[in-house]
Amino acid sequence: MAKNYYDILGVNKGASDDEIKKAYRKLAHQYHPDKSGGNEAKFKEINEAYQVLSDKSKRSQYDQFGQTFEQARNGGQAGGAGFSGFGDFSAQGGPASGWDFNDIFSRSGFSNQSSGFEDIFSDIFGAGSSQSGRRRRNQSQNIQVDLEISFREMVAGVEKEIKLYKGVACRRCGGSGGDPRFGQETCSQCRGTGQVKKTTRSFFGVFSQVSECPRCEGFGRIFKKKCSQ
Repeated sequence: MAKNYYDILGVNKGASDDEIKKAYRKLAHQYHPDKSGGNEAKFKEINEAYQVLSDKSKRSQYDQFGQTFEQARNGGQAGGAGFSGFGDFSAQGGPASGWDFNDIFSRSGFSNQSSGFEDIFSDIFGAGSSQSGRRRRNQSQNIQVDLEISFREMVAGVEKEIKLYKGVACRRCGGSGGDPRFGQETCSQCRGTGQVKKTTRSFFGVFSQVSECPRCEGFGRIFKKKCSQ
């Protein structure tokens, strides 16, 4: 039987964010396994429900897809469920699925260089690999900060100030890594195409794969000298 996250937290479907947070804190404090009379299984269930209902995007998907959302979240291990192809699916999930293929394929490690579901086939067939490589290079990186909080802070909530150090583009090369005073030259590995060809085997068969040139990173040209600054 599918879990009802609203019932787990003891709130109705129209509960506000504050009501959900208050209910979670109360139950988390009550069932924490480190406490006398705590219940680890119940505590995990409460946390699972809160992680979904406290996130607007996940809550919206859960409200829309219900049990299907839970099946997708748990890896799609619903009894008797089969896979019938890509017809009803897109990179952001199908109308009856609740799946996020970008998340699924990134977790599976299918292609750790892919920027999304569409790039998986680019990596296999070589379509648009240079363009996707340039797009990936321009994407910003996530910043992760690890903080330690006490159990009391976890239950009651806490705000902390942190210091972040971020890199800024070099004034001389603009972040390209090359010294512009010495100019650029055609990449000798890909001969200016930004792409290299190789034959590879996959579960689809044998293909002539076109991938981004590792030397020039898909640009076709490289700086004659690296920036010293």
